[in-house]
Amino acid sequence: MPKKFKGENTKAVEARSRKADVAEEKKKVEKASEEDAAWADDGNNKKAARKKEEEAKRIAALERKKALAELLAEEEATIAASVKTPKKRLTQAEMNKIKEEEREQQREENEKKEEEEPIPENPNHIMTDFEVAQSVEEALTALGVPEEEVDAHPEKRMKAAWSAFEQGRITQMRAENPSLRLSQIRQMLRKEWQKSPLNPMNK
Repeated sequence: MPKKFKGENTKAVEARSRKADVAEEKKKVEKASEEDAAWADDGNNKKAARKKEEEAKRIAALERKKALAELLAEEEATIAASVKTPKKRLTQAEMNKIKEEEREQQREENEKKEEEEPIPENPNHIMTDFEVAQSVEEALTALGVPEEEVDAHPEKRMKAAWSAFEQGRITQMRAENPSLRLSQIRQMLRKEWQKSPLNPMNK
């Protein structure tokens, strides 16, 4: 076992004292620079800044107070305008006079309208080529409706139209639905045929 050292290590003590001196010197320099900055009168000291801040707050408060006063005045003005004053009671004679004036005004307006608007001729009294229409066809010709060729017997062409529709469409349906049976495809074609414009019964 090594021998125990009695006493202090001189090198360590010297190093500690040097560190303490450097730290103390640094603190003194910092303190001196802070004091110089506090005493410097360049407008950045705390008192001046605090004064400016208080002044700004005071001005903002005054502006807010002024704006609130203006809002209050506007609101009071609108309330005063919207409050209805009670109407004075009218006597029977006054009410009759007002009604008579309204009636007179209405009569004048009606007369002006009658003068401005000529009465249109009644189309029921206009004579046409036929004085009396005996049938629907005569009535249609009297009214000037053009005659359309009416298909008298569309059911006669139904079978031929269906076979043409079926032949043209069955190949397409088989291609679209290869898994369906022929009877199912024909059922689908029948439903489509009911709405098709090729169906003579739909015309």
